[in-house]
Amino acid sequence: MWERLYSKNGLAAKKIAELLNKIEVGTKVPRVADYSERLNIGRGTVQQAIKLLEEMKAIQTEARGHLGTFLVWKDDDVLLEIAGIAPLIGSMPLPYSRKYEGLASGIVEAFESTGKRVNLIYMRGATNRIESLRKKRCDYAVVSKMTADITLSDYPNLKILRSFGENTYVSAHKVFLADEEEMEIRDGMKVGVDKESMDQTQLTQLEFMNNNIEFVDVNYMQLFDKLSNKEIDATIWNADDKRMTRNFKSISFQSVEAQKLAKDTSQAVIIIESERESEMNEKWEAVTEKKILQVQQSVEKGEVIPRY
Repeated sequence: MWERLYSKNGLAAKKIAELLNKIEVGTKVPRVADYSERLNIGRGTVQQAIKLLEEMKAIQTEARGHLGTFLVWKDDDVLLEIAGIAPLIGSMPLPYSRKYEGLASGIVEAFESTGKRVNLIYMRGATNRIESLRKKRCDYAVVSKMTADITLSDYPNLKILRSFGENTYVSAHKVFLADEEEMEIRDGMKVGVDKESMDQTQLTQLEFMNNNIEFVDVNYMQLFDKLSNKEIDATIWNADDKRMTRNFKSISFQSVEAQKLAKDTSQAVIIIESERESEMNEKWEAVTEKKILQVQQSVEKGEVIPRY
């Protein structure tokens, strides 16, 4: 049956599938004459195309006399596949915190509420996500505003598509200490830093710029073990990571510069390639920040189960 999509009727079905994807179940669908005029194809071809979509279990319509024909059921995934509209691919941070789980769930649900699909891939380190975007392995990347600002100065062909406001990427960054007896940063400490995380690297440099300490290059997935084994004395990390907050003492930033920068590291933004701005605006048109943040907050409060 899928081979029939390459026939005259099938090509019409692909165009109609794209239009039907934007129509809500329970609403009236355009008349055959409307499709014929809009797509510049014969009425018979339109009728056969709609029949093909029903045979492929993409839609189910119901004629209601003088009221017209209504869409009573549709399979969005099948419609999108028939229309040849691939779901967007977004690059996200690893979902190790409720906030990241909520953000991913919000993006998925916001797209689904508009009848669209989105696929998410999860990558450690903002530099890796940005590189994935630049190499066209994904359509957009989720990073902090601070990372986006630095990235856009290096790569002017990228731009911010959406901004979600403070405390949407992380609630706060803290300095975590291996020794609970420690009260502050002291000279001679070993401080762990993951250079693939722009946020952590920049904050670490600002917070410890006046201290005589040793920087230790650490994959952030190893920070917990390194602190536990006292292989490092301190590190800056996301306070939303419950494993860190439950096991280690933390202190706030002392550096005024780090405190200022932390506001930008708390904001989630979406960056895209500038040349695709029109296309991405169209695909994100009905996806609202409000919907995404509502889901994120519900996940954080434990009111809904993460789904991403």
